[in-house]
Amino acid sequence: QVQLVESGGGLVQAGGSLRLSCAASGSIFSINAMGWYRQAPGKQRDLVAVITNSGSTNYADSVKGRFTISRANAKNTVYLQMNSLKPEDTAVYYCNVQGLDIMLGQFVSWGQGTQVTVSS
Repeated sequence: QVQLVESGGGLVQAGGSLRLSCAASGSIFSINAMGWYRQAPGKQRDLVAVITNSGSTNYADSVKGRFTISRANAKNTVYLQMNSLKPEDTAVYYCNVQGLDIMLGQFVSWGQGTQVTVSS
């Protein structure tokens, strides 16, 4: 099994910054993609950013130029640096990791979610 542990959420004023981290552990053979999604109250869960094992990235239009996703392959960890935060960024942020489990084959794992609240 693969476990994800997220950290870094919190309360920040508009214009501020936060950095989210997500560490994957367990029976990991390889990781293909790591990403962040968010879900605001009453809304669906949407992609924020994703990074592949080759380093390619993709961002939601709403966060381009403000958020940066990165990963530390040796640590199986993905980061989301969030700058110039806006109240509309308020949501629960979920880490998502896809790869190969040593015993179970392909896997898709989700973190427990971390709350990000941006006050105006």
